[in-house]
Amino acid sequence: MKRKAVSKKKTVVLRKQAPRAGSTRTTGASTSAASHEPAFREIVTLIQQARQQAFRAVNVELIDLYWGVGERINQRIASDGWGKSTIVSLAAFIRRRDPNARGFSAQNLWRMRQFYETWRSEKKLSPLVRELSWTNNLLILGKCKRSAEREFYLRLAVREHWVKRQLERQIDSALFERVALSPPKLSPVVRVLHPQAAEVLKDSYLVEFLQLSGVHSEGDLHRGLLQYLKDFLIELGRDFCFVGSEYPIQVGGQDFALDLLFFNRALNCLIAFELKITRFEPEHLGKMAFYLEALDRDVKKPHERPSIGVLLCATKDDEVVEYALSRSVSPALIAEYQTRLPDKKLLQRKLHEFYQLALPASEAPKAKRRKGRKP
Repeated sequence: MKRKAVSKKKTVVLRKQAPRAGSTRTTGASTSAASHEPAFREIVTLIQQARQQAFRAVNVELIDLYWGVGERINQRIASDGWGKSTIVSLAAFIRRRDPNARGFSAQNLWRMRQFYETWRSEKKLSPLVRELSWTNNLLILGKCKRSAEREFYLRLAVREHWVKRQLERQIDSALFERVALSPPKLSPVVRVLHPQAAEVLKDSYLVEFLQLSGVHSEGDLHRGLLQYLKDFLIELGRDFCFVGSEYPIQVGGQDFALDLLFFNRALNCLIAFELKITRFEPEHLGKMAFYLEALDRDVKKPHERPSIGVLLCATKDDEVVEYALSRSVSPALIAEYQTRLPDKKLLQRKLHEFYQLALPASEAPKAKRRKGRKP
C-alpha cells in the first residue's frame, strides 16, 4: 500500500523589523524639516552674505594692491626713467622671489600703471573701481577711449552688478553712444511724477539674443522675451522685477491683456510694456493710457507711485514721438527694440560729430552779444 505524499505547507510569518541603527523615519524627518525651513533659510542667507562680504573684501584688497603697484611704477618711470625692459626685469624678479604670485606679468604690470594713471585724478570715481573686479576694470580701460565713456560704464557696472559677459555685451552694443545720441523721450507727466525715470528707462532696447528673423510677429517677439526673460531683465536694469505676461485687466464687462508687466524698485511703480512690431503711431498712446488708468485704479498698491507705460516699437520717428508726447497726459514713453547689434563705429562717428557741433553752440551766446554791441 503506497503512502500518499503529504505536503507540508510552510507558514511564513512577517515580522515587523526594527529600524536599523542610524536610520530615521522619512515622514517624520521631512515634516520636521518643513517646520524648520524658515530658520534653515535664515542660516543659508547668513552663509551667503558672509561669502559675498569675503569676496568683496578680497577684491578690495586686490584692487588696492594693483593700485599701489601701478603708483610705484609710475613714480619710478617719472624719477628713474623706467622703460619696458625694466618692467620685464621686474616681472622676472617677482617670479623668482615669489613663485606663487600670480598676475604680475610684464603686460599686467603695465596695465596696473595705466589703471593708476587713468583714475588717480578722479577722486569721486576712484573709490568705485574697488567695487569692480580686475577683469571688469580691464574691460573698461581697454575698450573705452573717452573719460565720459569710462565713467558711464564704471557707474553702471557698479550699480547693476554686471559680470564680465554682461559688461562686455553692453560695451560692444555701444550703449554709451546710444544713450548719448538718443536719450529717452518722456512725456511731461513722467518727468513730473518720476524725475529719475530718465536714468532708469531707455530710448532703445537691444534684444539680439532672441535671434528673431527679419520678418517676425508680435507673438514671436512676446514668446522670445519670455523664453529669454533673464537676459531681457538684464537689458532692462537691475531694479526691474517681472510681474506677469498677458496680465489680465478687467474693465466693466470686458477683459483685456497687457503684454508684459514689471515693477521697478527704484521708481516704486508698475511699468507696463506693450509690444508693437510696426512703426510707432500716435493712436498707440490711447490704448496705453487706458491700461495705465486701469492699473492705477485696480492693481497699484496705496504706497506705490503712478504706473508708467512703455510702447516698445520696431521703429519710431523722433519728431512724431515729440509731437505725440508734448501734450500727452499719460505717463508713457516710446522706445524701440533692435534685433541686431548696431554698427558701433558708425555710432562713434555720429557721437564725435555731435560733440563737434556742440562746441560752437556753447559759444554762440557770446558771439551774439558781441555782434549786438554798438561801435
